[in-house]
Formats: sequence, structure tokens, C-alpha cells
Amino acid sequence: MQGLALWAQQFTPRLACVPSDSVFGDALVLELSASERLFGGRQQLARRLLRESRQLGVQAIGWAPTSLAAIALARCGIRHGMGHPLPQVLAPLPLQAIDAVARHAELLSQLGCQSLGAVHALPRGALARRMDTGILKALDQAHGLLPDRYPWISLPARFDARLELPMRIDQADALMHGARHLLLQLCGWLAAQRAGVRSFRLCWCHDAMRSRHVGDGGELTIHTASTTRDLQHLCRLLQEHLAHVELQAPVGELSLHADAPEALQERSASLLPDKTADDESLEQVLERITARLGADQVQRPLLRPDHRPEWQVQWLPAQPAGKAKAAPPSALPPLPQPSFLLPTPLQLLQDSQSRPLYHGPLQLLLGPQRIEGGWWHRSPGFLPVSDADGDTHTDEAAINIGHSDHGDHRESPPKPAPLSQTAHTALRDYWVAHSTHAGLLWIFHTRLSAHSSAWFLHGRFA
Repeated sequence: MQGLALWAQQFTPRLACVPSDSVFGDALVLELSASERLFGGRQQLARRLLRESRQLGVQAIGWAPTSLAAIALARCGIRHGMGHPLPQVLAPLPLQAIDAVARHAELLSQLGCQSLGAVHALPRGALARRMDTGILKALDQAHGLLPDRYPWISLPARFDARLELPMRIDQADALMHGARHLLLQLCGWLAAQRAGVRSFRLCWCHDAMRSRHVGDGGELTIHTASTTRDLQHLCRLLQEHLAHVELQAPVGELSLHADAPEALQERSASLLPDKTADDESLEQVLERITARLGADQVQRPLLRPDHRPEWQVQWLPAQPAGKAKAAPPSALPPLPQPSFLLPTPLQLLQDSQSRPLYHGPLQLLLGPQRIEGGWWHRSPGFLPVSDADGDTHTDEAAINIGHSDHGDHRESPPKPAPLSQTAHTALRDYWVAHSTHAGLLWIFHTRLSAHSSAWFLHGRFA
């Protein structure tokens, strides 16, 4: 359980060990609601947890809105409990799924209760008098009616983990399977601190049934050229060193130790690498693709100094760096900025009190962030022109008036009207809003006049 806690620290600082006196054993509870976006969403996080936990010997894993519900689902072999309401999810589970209920399983069976749903349907007063209040508290916590309180596991200052091997090992290279378990825990401990190591020490203990001249065990210290926490690199490096080790006696236990983690500079999360496999820079790749497809087919974003979010990025044809200058870095905005902007702001409905609605009422969390700009930004348009019959056309339509087929009589087309100017003025108050169905949203309220004011959805937070 200690090794699992060290590994799980990379996903959330809120984890706790829940002891149990049942045959299922202890459970490790992780609160992951605030970490889902950091790991690519709930599905991606669930896949990674399932893949890595299997390597560490986890027997079952369960997801639920509450900790006791997740433990109950894991004990019953049910992995996912987020798609339906909690009473519907917990109702068919057996009594042994929750420890407080399992202690009174014999008496509850005599009352005809074979599932948690049947116990939850009993009168609360009679249930508390015949048993204790602990069963009611556990049921309320499992259903989300009472909060769960656990002492969170703190992150240790140094890494010390041990692993008892399932069998005695005679060959040093066979130690790699158990050592990988310990290295996986080490990388999780380092990820929680955004750090890496330059050295670690693997120790092994010899079996008690060994020769007298053989010591208690041995150790191997591994040094790296740079600070790292790459699991695959550490495994390959350790495997190369173990190939030169000769065990003096069978090994039954491994331990891994690491001191003084060093701050690790994270790798760039850019979608495009700085260099390709052929050591070709990104600029050279863009030049070659532009020459093949054309200048207008390859574009790159360019930051512009503009308060309006939709005009802050301009897409221009790809060209060597230096010809197009980006906007200088500006001060941080007072409100969080969304990860995705809608191509066109979506006007929202309003209730009787002029509050915005989007899949239900929206709760305004932060704001307002006032945006005023764009009065200088104007684009050409067309003025309407009236012909002799009183019909209204645009100047483009008036120019396209043809000649009459009746004789030589020709109508002279009216003179083109001057082009109009369309202003892109933005007078907005931005808010960070929360929707129970859509999550965090970025909305704004227009302030042109009392009659034309409205609410618009402009962005979403990932």
C-alpha cells in the first residue's frame, strides 16, 4: 500500500489509505476530480491508471462520485459507476461491499435484506436502534449525503520502497521484473514533485537459506548523465548494469532508494517538434512544404496586440521567421482565458431577470473583465442603390444591370455608390461561468444599449 501511495502521488495530492477488516483488504482512495483535465480527460486518466496499476499488482479499481461507492464497486468487480445516479448504482450491490453494513450482514439477512438498496430502504430510526449509527453514516457517505473525511497521505522527503518477490531468484537479470515495479513507483514520486534524479540505489536481500560465507545481500548504484524520470530509460540503464552482476545466493526481497531529487525542466508540449528525425529544423520543413503546395496552403498563427480575443491571432502564409513580427508579451489577463474559442459567438437565451441560460441557468464565478476596442477597425461594405422602379439593389447588383433587347434603346447603369465602412467595435464584459452540464464557460455581455444588450457564449475551458 505504501508503494501504491508513492506511485499515485503523481495524479493527485489527495489520497488516503482506507483500512478494512474484511477479506477484501485495504483500499487506496484518490480524489481525481481536479486532475482529469491535466491528464487529457477522464477516459485518458482512467486508461493510464488501469494500465499502470496492473503492473503494480492492483486487484481491482473502481470509479464513483464518492470514495465508499468506489470501494464498493471495486470489491464487486464493477469499474465504472459514473453513468447513473448513485442510488441506482449501489442498490444491487451485496452487503459485503461496505464494511459498516457487512458487520451486520447476519442480522440484515434475517430481516430479508440481501443488497445495499434493501438496507437503504429500511426506516432509519429503527435501523439505528437495532444496530448503530455507523451503518447510517456509511450509507449516507456512500450516497454523497455526508462528506468523507480522511487524513491525506503526505509526500515523503526521500524515496524508500521495498518489494518481496513471489519466488526466489538466482539470476541477476531476472530481478528486472521486480525492479520495474519499484522504478514505476519512483517515477510517480518524482512526477508529484516535478523533479528527477541523477542516481538511485537498488538493494537486494539474500535468502535465509544461504551459505555461511555469503553476506546478507548486495546493492547497485546507478548514475545518470542528466536529471531524468523517464521510466523506460531508467529500466534500460538498470538492465544493462544487472547484466554484469552475479548473485552469490537466491534473492527474496528488493528495495529501491533515492535521495535529493532535482528540479526537472519539462519537455515542450508543442504539437510540432523543434527538429525532425533528420535534424531538420521546423523552418526548413515549412519552406519545403510551402514550395511543394504553395504559399497559401501552409499557414502559421501570428499574435497581434488586440484586446478582442477573436482578433488576437492572425493566420498568415508560412514564411521564414523574422519577416512577420508577433506581438510583444502582454500582462496576464485578470481572468482565466479559455482553451477553445467558438468561431462565432453564440447568443444565449435569458430568463425573466436577464440572466444567461445554456443547458440551464449559468452561475457567474469571476468577472467582469471589460473589453473596449476595435473602434479603429473598419472593413469595406456596400451601400444600397435604388433604381427607377424603386427597387433596392446593392451597388454590385446595380453595376450588373444589362441592356434591353428592345431595339437600340439601352439603359445607362446607375453610378456605383461609394463603399460603406463597417466598424468592428467591441464593448463587452467577460465572465467565467459554470454550467452543471457543460462545465466552465467563457461568456460576455454586450453593453451597446439597453435594447441591444445580450449574452453570448465565446469560449470553453478544456
